[in-house]
Amino acid sequence: MASTIQALPTEVVYLITAGEVIDSLASVVRELVENSLDAGATRIVVSLWPQQWRIRVADNGCGMNLDDLEQAATAHSTSKIRSSADLWKINSLGFRGEALHSLTTLADLEILSRPVGGKLGWRISYGDGGEVGEVEVTAIAPGTVVTVSHLFGNCSSRRQGLPTAAQQMKAVQATIQQIALCHPHVTWQIWQNDRQWFTICPATTTGQLLPQFLPQVRQGDLQEVKLELPNPPNSYTEDAMNRVSTPDSCTDAIHRVSPHSSLNLVVGLPDRTHRHRPDWVRVAINGRMVKTPELEQTILSAFHRTLPRDRYPICFLHLAISPDQINWNRNPAKTEIYLNEIIYWQEQITQAINQALSISSNNLKEAVHTTRVSKLLKAAEAKGGYNFNPQNPNENHKNPNSLKAVAQVSNTYIVAEHSGGMWLVEQHIAHERVLYEQLCDDWQLVPVEPPIILYQLSPAQVSQLQRIGLDIEPFGEQLWAVRNIPAPLQQRDDCAEAILELSWGGDLQTAQVAVACRSAIRNGTPMNHQEMQTLLDNWQRTRNPRTCPHGRPIYLSLEESALARFFRRNWVIGKSHGI
Repeated sequence: MASTIQALPTEVVYLITAGEVIDSLASVVRELVENSLDAGATRIVVSLWPQQWRIRVADNGCGMNLDDLEQAATAHSTSKIRSSADLWKINSLGFRGEALHSLTTLADLEILSRPVGGKLGWRISYGDGGEVGEVEVTAIAPGTVVTVSHLFGNCSSRRQGLPTAAQQMKAVQATIQQIALCHPHVTWQIWQNDRQWFTICPATTTGQLLPQFLPQVRQGDLQEVKLELPNPPNSYTEDAMNRVSTPDSCTDAIHRVSPHSSLNLVVGLPDRTHRHRPDWVRVAINGRMVKTPELEQTILSAFHRTLPRDRYPICFLHLAISPDQINWNRNPAKTEIYLNEIIYWQEQITQAINQALSISSNNLKEAVHTTRVSKLLKAAEAKGGYNFNPQNPNENHKNPNSLKAVAQVSNTYIVAEHSGGMWLVEQHIAHERVLYEQLCDDWQLVPVEPPIILYQLSPAQVSQLQRIGLDIEPFGEQLWAVRNIPAPLQQRDDCAEAILELSWGGDLQTAQVAVACRSAIRNGTPMNHQEMQTLLDNWQRTRNPRTCPHGRPIYLSLEESALARFFRRNWVIGKSHGI
């Protein structure tokens, strides 16, 4: 019997490999742009002609000499790794050596490049399989220009199966924005059909870059946290500490890895901004956006009970961790990874989000943007001694957000003074936040005597009360006796109504929210000065003080700079009297 198993022809192998790496215009842009970033580029220009299936990416990176250009498009050729050991110390965005070779299989490829410090630039066109075609000297600034033409010209069925040009352009834009978030220092120019499409201006931090992509989000709506973290206890960093053995690659492209990891977190403050979909819960690791359901779920869980129902946070997380903790060889696009010590990173992320959502001296934000005028006003007032009740600046630095209760408005809002202005705090939802976190930390059920009698409960209601831990049993015809209750309810006159509310469904956290809401001080209740101050002190110590468990904002800040603008404190008093 003849064998039916045969080795595939080389050209078929190349087509399969190319199809795994290059599947759209966006994938071409991604691969070329990642090469530019690995080359240390700080300025990248992407030009697209979608109807012509043509893409050009130009950068100011380190460039390539003629020898490298002749090898660049051959199968599995790369300057970024040398051996199997290097797969565990990946410090670059590309490393498989497949992208350029795949493009020669699916399109016409041309590269112009000149190394930094080199006197000559070279242009090479490549044939099928990465073979070098035309070679000539060309005038070019240091850097590289890659042009891909007639993409999928030899695969007409592939072109027909792709989305419309408009949808592909939207995917290209999303791809570039994702990469830009991971590299905020880079300047981007994107052209479509010889017209400038959009630009991305560089920023010092990702938090400063984000409003370019979300125009409805202001800088003051975001909080950025940067932390240096120890590597996980089981992390092996000796190899990661060494430079990857690439003597011919750009020095800017490969970076040393610190024995520490770092976490960069940008969150939208839940009392100011949120989304209808979880489309801006994003995770990047070592410069590349990745799909990590475990970490994304950790982010969503950390925002639980801080946002309104059916709303999702804005959160961008960028981890820079030791390469030995990551296995990038999960799929050709390198968007899915295996991450070691996942529980450790989940714990660190939760703590970082809690820090970002707290109200402290490090993240106290004004409710309005600080403008150049307000800065001048503050400087002028300080110079002229016009500040009302100035305080010791050292004391301000130590505790700038220590709230001091001043008064109560409409028996509903507490007027609180702090070093930067004044706040209005709604007493009911502030107290609700305090009670909810106390209940989460210590859910106590206390016996009650005589028992609370409820009438006409359905089996589902009885099951719900048992699910959250209440001791309930039949007490006669259509009667039920509840013999223990959540501790905060034991002093309330409406305890039976509260238990009935808990029977209507939901998990334990839902029950805790309901108990906190019913137990919190009601709006319209007078409070003396000490009661107000105690509530403010307790509220400031909560983990998520910005919103109540239902997602409502708890406080309104009126900063001193905003008050100064409103009352025109920049006016010269003599001139205002006509003198």
